[in-house]
Amino acid sequence: MPETATREDPYRAYNFIVEIDSVAVAGFSEVGGLSGDGDVVEYREGTDVPLTVRKMPGLRKYANISLKRGYTTSRVLWQWRLAIINGNVERRNGAVVLLDEQRNRVVEWQFENAWVVKYEGPALNAKGNDVAIETLELAHEGLRLV
Repeated sequence: MPETATREDPYRAYNFIVEIDSVAVAGFSEVGGLSGDGDVVEYREGTDVPLTVRKMPGLRKYANISLKRGYTTSRVLWQWRLAIINGNVERRNGAVVLLDEQRNRVVEWQFENAWVVKYEGPALNAKGNDVAIETLELAHEGLRLV
């Protein structure tokens, strides 16, 4: 009788934390921009026998990480942004950590040398009952899946 493979369910996208300098910060409702790509450098020598170009890896580029959270009285992230506006660019390392149902760490996207490049306050509407959401965008210099 054939053995059945162990079933592996995918992880839920809502169960995550964000850490900056190894400290969990705020309760973010959404994270985006965990991506990177690279340029392709095309090269050909006159003595190459195949009539095609060589393709070599070029510069790596990473998308900005977008963090969205409900607006609270905490000003920690705004103070980081304010320091940058005032000319003191504080670069920090961090991670977006995916958790399983028991809140164990299962996957981490670690980013390095990040700084707040954009801040967007909440959209306010007196007719609605939505939560006030603020958005931060982090520029960074590297993303690693751990």
